[in-house]
Amino acid sequence: MELRQLEYFQMVSRLGSFTKAAEKLHVAQPSVTNAIGKLEDELGIRLFDRNQKKVALTAEGRIFQRRVDKILREVAETLAEMHDLKNLGRGTIKAAVPPMIGAYLFPNIFISFKKAYPGLDLQVFEEGSLAARMMIEREELDLGIIILPEETAVFHTLPIVEEEIVLCLPPAHPLSGKQAVTFSELRHEPFILLKEDSCHRRFIIDRCRESGFAPRIVFSSNQIQTIKALVASGGGISFLMRMVAEDAKNITTVPLAPALKIRIGLAWKKDKYLSKAARAFIDFVAGRSISQS
Repeated sequence: MELRQLEYFQMVSRLGSFTKAAEKLHVAQPSVTNAIGKLEDELGIRLFDRNQKKVALTAEGRIFQRRVDKILREVAETLAEMHDLKNLGRGTIKAAVPPMIGAYLFPNIFISFKKAYPGLDLQVFEEGSLAARMMIEREELDLGIIILPEETAVFHTLPIVEEEIVLCLPPAHPLSGKQAVTFSELRHEPFILLKEDSCHRRFIIDRCRESGFAPRIVFSSNQIQTIKALVASGGGISFLMRMVAEDAKNITTVPLAPALKIRIGLAWKKDKYLSKAARAFIDFVAGRSISQS
């Protein structure tokens, strides 16, 4: 049994396809198929049911998957630890940042960290908070600066800031002069929201459902400037963090009633080995949070 076979097995089980696994691994499909076939022969069991459109794990395959995930995670952590010992003062951090946070909160953190740790490479992936959580849980990323969940048994979290989400309207909108707006007053409005991998979008939709209606979503985008431009031109209403909406021209912001507030902070997986580089970033952000509080 080879480590390569286990890596191929893990990718096929995640993607449910030999073809997609080969593309993700940057190898030819026959290489993946043959490696899995030899693994099954060696184990004397079938790991995948190939009679379906999507390749599915057998009962034995699901048991094997749990073991393989643990083995590969420990191998990755061991390699990372050895790399740390060999390359003190150097390293790579893979971090997720949602679009709205990335555009307004993250740049100062990024620039200050790079000045403090010029030898560390901070690789940033723009992902919505929901997608980021899944990637961190699968250990594809080290950490994320995301909208924090209320409760979690999976992640360690470090709050950075609490932000209010406000209603964004074109200046001539009938609701633009109100002190606050309830979601019930928005049931007939066209909504412009972030895409489906964002916690921000889920919060808005949940508030609408609590008010007895499903929002009419006319446009979805992760481009904050596009959302602002559409609202300003009368294309619909939207909801942005106050720090994002404050500098917007030709947009009126109105508080929601009751207020909708979110916590933004660092999240990383419990019981996962963190490189010295990742720990340095966490300590750096923690230090900034303390100094600014």
